[in-house]
Amino acid sequence: MDAFEKTNWNWQLSQFQQQVGEWWEYQFYRLERSLPELPDGWSISPWVGELLKFLFWVILGLFVAWVAWRLWREFSPYLYSWLSRGRNFTDFGVKNNSNESSIGVLLERSQKFYRQGNYREACRCLYLAMLQHLHQQAIAPHKKSRTDGEYLQLLRSSVSPIQPYETLITTHEQLCFGNAEILPDNYEQCRQAYREISSE
Repeated sequence: MDAFEKTNWNWQLSQFQQQVGEWWEYQFYRLERSLPELPDGWSISPWVGELLKFLFWVILGLFVAWVAWRLWREFSPYLYSWLSRGRNFTDFGVKNNSNESSIGVLLERSQKFYRQGNYREACRCLYLAMLQHLHQQAIAPHKKSRTDGEYLQLLRSSVSPIQPYETLITTHEQLCFGNAEILPDNYEQCRQAYREISSE
């Protein structure tokens, strides 16, 4: 003989929804009872009611957007880390071979790519040179799993000014995760940022 289901998820969900609905109704009933009686014939104009409803939704939307923005700022480094583990971004990693990762070689490559009009790779080389600089200065030793967001968090607490690092890191994020075209102006900004970093 088959055993009968004593409960299931659909039933539990419908029970929960019913309880939440009843709780809301009870709260509104209590609120209605606690409000003072309005004089006979007095009512809120329909357009005022619509305006209040609109303002409520705008405020709620702004609050949800603010919460989402705060969560994004908090968890984006972990998200980038998770995404980079799932996809093959090894070409963006720093190579351990000292010849490959030497700053001089990376800067020469950057100039070569710039002359060829390959601004994406030129900016990428400047980014890698920055990482090598951070490694050599023992500010942020190489760590393959470290994301751009994690580099920024680390640098905000250890270097000043942060702006040149932010320029190179945000450009690198665009290279990895964005479809934005990298223009000569972007390269010039990155090159200037690297100059500022290397002169510290």
